[in-house]
Amino acid sequence: MSSTKDIDALIDLMAKMPGLGPRSARRAVLHLIRKRSLLLTPLADIMQVVAETARECLNCGNVGTTDVCDLCTSNERANGEICVIESVADLWAMERSNVFKGRYHVLGGTLSALDAVGPQELRIPRLLDRVETEEVTEVILALNATIDGQTTAHYIADQLEGRVLLTSLAQGVPIGGELDYLDDGTISAALRARKSL
Repeated sequence: MSSTKDIDALIDLMAKMPGLGPRSARRAVLHLIRKRSLLLTPLADIMQVVAETARECLNCGNVGTTDVCDLCTSNERANGEICVIESVADLWAMERSNVFKGRYHVLGGTLSALDAVGPQELRIPRLLDRVETEEVTEVILALNATIDGQTTAHYIADQLEGRVLLTSLAQGVPIGGELDYLDDGTISAALRARKSL
């Protein structure tokens, strides 16, 4: 039996994390072992707590430790706006910007005929229920600018047409972007979404 069996197992598990391959996982595990009391033990403790308590918000699909997340229970966010996004990672990105002050709805993916993902596999029925029951005035479709993302946005727009104001995020040239480095689709979207000065 190998004396490094458990360490090898930890490296293998870490290598399955997004952004980490086998070499990066080895470096991370070695660093954790060297800083055992400062990093490894607290990390193991908090991972155990999160494994036992983390759950998906029953209302919006966010991740937290309660059945309904803080964003859904906050009275300050009850302004009638729901921002529809694909994943919790997208929610966290929106929150980092500290601009949107409404509520969110995490779909859990996008429609995809190739992968047999239809509306029932996503949280689209729950979104339609929320529009009816939460006094929603605007639904902001903040889905990725991919074919599946845009297909999903069109499907949701068709389902909600005439029931609520529908908007989407602007697309085009990012702040600090140089035209020479942008792809044709981004330039095209920016030109179509131009506004007067």
